[in-house]
Amino acid sequence: MSAPVPPARAPGSYAVALVCLGNICRSPMADVVLQERLARAGLEDRVSVASCGTGDWHVGHPMDPRAAATLQAAGYDPTRHRAQTLDATWFERFDLLLAMDSANLADVRELRGSTPEPERAMLFRSLDPVDPGGEVPDPYYGGDAGFEEVLAMVERTTDALVRALTDELDRQ
Repeated sequence: MSAPVPPARAPGSYAVALVCLGNICRSPMADVVLQERLARAGLEDRVSVASCGTGDWHVGHPMDPRAAATLQAAGYDPTRHRAQTLDATWFERFDLLLAMDSANLADVRELRGSTPEPERAMLFRSLDPVDPGGEVPDPYYGGDAGFEEVLAMVERTTDALVRALTDELDRQ
């Protein structure tokens, strides 16, 4: 049984946002993997996905070359990503905001302020079958092994997320 996700706001569809610090490493990697896994599950027309950062340093830039190379080596296409920043509109546009670590989650919750439905923001790895509630470490200041570790976490957590989204959409 997969971990639950908050209910969809609109019947028949679901929107997921993935959030990290600069939107060039972790959240875009998760975005690319999730979109591929949703297509494989036949859900790409029912689930929309986007990623963003809590900081604006990289807005408009492609993903970190090491993140892109790690994805490409694993058979994913990282070329479409362009960094963007979280703003208050994301809380209305997305059913679920998944933060890569507790600092990002705190930033999401601070920006959300008194917006209702706090359960719509949670840690990405809340759904991780190996380490539920763990953080996705930021590989930016490390070497290639850090990006490979992040990809492994993202892939297994994404598989659990797709199962949870399938369950939610089947309930509708």
